[in-house]
Amino acid sequence: MKIFKEEQQFTQSWLIILITISIILPITLIIKEYMKESSTMSSTEFILTLLGITLSITFIFFFKLTTRIDEIGIHYQFFPFHLSMRKITWTEINKIHVRKYEPISEYGGWGLKGGFFWNKGKGTAINISGNIGIQIELKNNKKLLIGTKKKREAKHVLENYQYKIN
Repeated sequence: MKIFKEEQQFTQSWLIILITISIILPITLIIKEYMKESSTMSSTEFILTLLGITLSITFIFFFKLTTRIDEIGIHYQFFPFHLSMRKITWTEINKIHVRKYEPISEYGGWGLKGGFFWNKGKGTAINISGNIGIQIELKNNKKLLIGTKKKREAKHVLENYQYKIN
């Protein structure tokens, strides 16, 4: 295998349950307020508030992590933070391997993580779920971990391109 491709989105059951529970309380409070006789909320305000709550909470489901490994290097995009694919060429890479990591203790959770508060020495992590990632150490000493659900396939493709790392 010479090319690795993967797309991931936030679709975990626990996340859907958490979001569902977290949306019930604010919507219930807004409905109760609107139904009061003394409410000053107009129908338009009511509908816009419900729509705003729903859209803001479900926005997470639009996030998508796309990864590609090929003869040029590593390509990745974490939409909506990256509007186009980012590229790391093989000549920029010092070391690369697939590893197990601790999302919460190492990076502060899932998403686009790293930097300010959490283990600055670990670099940045871009992950959707799980605890397996492609660890990239660049020649400029920066580190990037890209989460993967395809451990075996990623390892296999990286083995094919180890010779490109100087």
